Amino acid sequence: MNNTRRLLLASSLALACLASGTATAADKIPVTASFSILGDLARVVGGERVTITTLVGPDQDAHTFEPKPTDAKAILNTRLLLTNGLGFEPWANKLAKSAGYKGETVVASKGVKARRRVEEAEAKGHGGHGDHEEADPHAWQNPNNVVIYVRNIAVGLSKVDPSGAAIYQGNAEAYVKELQTLDAWAQAQFAAIPTAKRKVITSHDAFGYFAAHYQIKFLAPQGVNTEAEPSAKQVAQLIKQIQREKIRAVFVENMSNPKLIDQLSKDAGATVGASLYADALSAPDQPGATYLHMMRHNVTQLAAGMKLN
Repeated sequence: MNNTRRLLLASSLALACLASGTATAADKIPVTASFSILGDLARVVGGERVTITTLVGPDQDAHTFEPKPTDAKAILNTRLLLTNGLGFEPWANKLAKSAGYKGETVVASKGVKARRRVEEAEAKGHGGHGDHEEADPHAWQNPNNVVIYVRNIAVGLSKVDPSGAAIYQGNAEAYVKELQTLDAWAQAQFAAIPTAKRKVITSHDAFGYFAAHYQIKFLAPQGVNTEAEPSAKQVAQLIKQIQREKIRAVFVENMSNPKLIDQLSKDAGATVGASLYADALSAPDQPGATYLHMMRHNVTQLAAGMKLN
């Protein structure tokens, strides 16, 4: 093949890529997501036009994450930084600032109606015995909020890559339909369970949005932040409540230490069910590898557990 034919072939391939909305590796938009769930949403919306770096990976806890120098480098090399907001990963903005990042940042939860949760000040290490309110950051536990997430991501990608705006918008809206299908299916699963049986014990309070949306009562020995250790009094009170209400649906989360919840279930006479995915996706070979898979797994396990109550 002579040089002229090679050039024509290369030009044809480039035009085909542009026409199909794909990009070569060198042309792809580098995107950095603070944690695995956001990384998955960015992959769906960005499609073939983006490369995704996730700072807090599968089965890791963003609450206790400590950035490394390589994370600062990843942010410097990105064109779009995605964070959850609502106080979920305060280290992300600090990392971006210390790295000197000047690019576009999207707070995925922008526009979400945040739940307010009362925390005991003493348990949160603030001293004193009063209470204070804080936002519950786990907004992705309601699929309707993820609709807002993906649309925000599409807007952010369109800002850094205007030529792909129509593709990002199309990908986002196609995913919105999948989220609506997921929500309708989940509603049907829980509708078959009497309200009195919709009670669950989890290892930390990450399911507030899920609970409110699907009318389920979640009890947890830890607060919203997994760094907050429950007191002996709190654990004893929870055990009494489990026994009083005859709760059998007890679950740990994939990024949590199971010792506490195992002890709770032993003392209260309940059985620990399969792991739930709360703040992180699973490894690719596990049932929570994507947001949609994560939610379907959680709904299935929770519905099965509540039927034992």
